[in-house]
Amino acid sequence: MPDLTCVLVVAAGAPWEPLALDHLSRSPDVVVLKRCVDVDDLLATAAAGQAHVALVALEATGLDQDAVGQLLGHRVRPVAITAATGMEEARGRARRIGVRTLVADTDIAGLADVLTATEPDTVPRLHRDLPAGEFRVTRPEPPDPAAATGPGRVIAVWGPAGAPGRSTVAAGIAAEQASRGIRTVLVDADPYGGALAQQLGVLDEASGLLSAVRYWTSGELRDRFAHVQRGLNEHLTLVSGLPRADRWAEVRPGLVTDLVARARAEAHVVLDTGFSLEIDPLDSGGRPARNTMTLDALAAADEIVVVGSCEPVGMARLGRAMVELRALELPGSVRVVINRMRPTLAWGAREIGDLVGVPDDRLHLLPDDRAGIDRALVAGRTLVEAGDGTLRRALAALVEQWQLTPQPGRRRLRTRTAAAGRPR
Repeated sequence: MPDLTCVLVVAAGAPWEPLALDHLSRSPDVVVLKRCVDVDDLLATAAAGQAHVALVALEATGLDQDAVGQLLGHRVRPVAITAATGMEEARGRARRIGVRTLVADTDIAGLADVLTATEPDTVPRLHRDLPAGEFRVTRPEPPDPAAATGPGRVIAVWGPAGAPGRSTVAAGIAAEQASRGIRTVLVDADPYGGALAQQLGVLDEASGLLSAVRYWTSGELRDRFAHVQRGLNEHLTLVSGLPRADRWAEVRPGLVTDLVARARAEAHVVLDTGFSLEIDPLDSGGRPARNTMTLDALAAADEIVVVGSCEPVGMARLGRAMVELRALELPGSVRVVINRMRPTLAWGAREIGDLVGVPDDRLHLLPDDRAGIDRALVAGRTLVEAGDGTLRRALAALVEQWQLTPQPGRRRLRTRTAAAGRPR
């Protein structure tokens, strides 16, 4: 910490503010740079790069995981103040949103020492006449590593523009895995608007993805993950996507990464993504870039399934898309599936493999099973539920290659039919 510590204050009308300002004004090592109106004002001021510490009321509106992340990104350390009563609950909230230093409003006398500490790990504990082991400045426990890793395999389904059938393939893969007793979470991570909920008959007004945003920003996603899913059957659940394309800006960077990490701790994960890999420079000024959802999904994947359509325009788009994908140098292995293959086309697997540059064992041809798809769409069901068909059999062969291990069943979450109010 520099010789003079510059502090931003957001008190949100708390009664401790006059005492804190008076105390800090008498400290030779601290200067209050600004009393901010709210958290938005705090973040805007922190972006200027002049402050070192943000002194914030823990109850301030808008103080969530995303706001704390932005402060840390600007190299501003958040220090929260809360009422001495109810400290146990306050510690939990501070831990969830990422605030590492919490001060009781009865310990203002030691506030300057807390703000000028060199590193967060050296912040002193402020003791009072309390029973042994209790204190007013506390450090949350490190996050549970089980929430970040797990046995689940992550498969991201991606493809170029032109509706090659990403959602159909993603839902088909997830349903095939679940039919083998493999616990699977299907996530609609398309920033241009989700289609899986309607496709699979989940008639629920709540978006699972936007619910995940709310829990994530408050630090509760790990504990409330079950609330963002809807059960499709005993082994398959869905995190539904954006209800409208214009709500993409509500999904902050990092949400998809953490959502996948949480999901794979208990299941295999299938991600339906958007088509674009571009970063729009117009979205770099504080808002998340729209395609961050897709890029984060691909970066988290163990396997990337690239979907292309078989007609000439679709093949040309696929060829260009493969060049863009390889330029990202992602860690996941890549498979290519050519959707809606039909005998009237003049090329086969060898010609397609040469075009997209993948070996035979990484290329899969999916038949144009219009009848099977229509049965599923009309009923709002998966291809597995809609009955046997050529597309289902082709997807089953693809899933077999991953050799995933069946897992014990678990109690179902609220099902789509219950949400829709229809009898099963």
